[in-house]
Amino acid sequence: MEYVLGHGTENDFVLLPDPDGRLDLGPAAVRALCHRRRGLGADGVLRVAPSEDPGATWFMDYRNADGSIAEMCGNGVRVFARYLVAAGLAGAGEFAVATRAGLRTVTLGDQGDVTVDMGPARIGPESTAVVPSTAGPTGSVTTFPGIAVDVGNPHLACVTTTDVDALDLTVAPGHDPALFPHGVNVEFLSPLTDDLTTRLRVHERGSGETRSCGTGTVAGAVAGLRAAGRETGTVTVTTPGGVLRVGVAAGTTTLTGPAVLIARGEVELGGSDDEPYAFTRVAQTARA
Repeated sequence: MEYVLGHGTENDFVLLPDPDGRLDLGPAAVRALCHRRRGLGADGVLRVAPSEDPGATWFMDYRNADGSIAEMCGNGVRVFARYLVAAGLAGAGEFAVATRAGLRTVTLGDQGDVTVDMGPARIGPESTAVVPSTAGPTGSVTTFPGIAVDVGNPHLACVTTTDVDALDLTVAPGHDPALFPHGVNVEFLSPLTDDLTTRLRVHERGSGETRSCGTGTVAGAVAGLRAAGRETGTVTVTTPGGVLRVGVAAGTTTLTGPAVLIARGEVELGGSDDEPYAFTRVAQTARA
């Protein structure tokens, strides 16, 4: 099976070309591919499959590292678009990609950047996230107020004056299961500066803390603007993996940042959902 490795601000993915739509990708195979010791190592898998939507040729079948299915991935769709052009499956410029959250229009820039129209971000109820406290007695927790934001998938964005780099995100933040019955991606970001910049960290459902999260960056930018008393603007977001730009306008949002393909090769999977998978890797290029 052919694979390509790529990343968008160090949010990394295994891309699996499946032009005939025949690949049966079970959760255990996804977990094995994404394992950073026994597999290729990634935050998720992007299966490149034919689209059933007449508005797009290709469908991004996205799976989290734990094998669960997700509706949308902002960094993933940018890497997906980069692959389509590099593989000759799409022309450079603007085109649509089908996702479980609907069609997403992508535009490739001339500096290695990719912009995706993420559609509207829908504000939901206020809620809270709970993380282990880095100060105080062992077992104590800190509660952060936040706002629910739907970007095709669920987010809880928490604007905080606490140093986001000091937070313990080794475990999933606690959340209200009644509001988020299928889990939630949780963002912690500093208040926007006067020039609309912020720093953000995110814990993704199904993947843990990632170096960056496209939809989470959009959710954070929307929440940051809202906390600053604004509805629109262009926000520069620094994540541990790099810098992204989010445009928030009336009725839609955009996400812009780099998308890089770093290696390719072949992998042979052996085993089943009940047994460990084994790999044979051949002809992988040197990683960047």
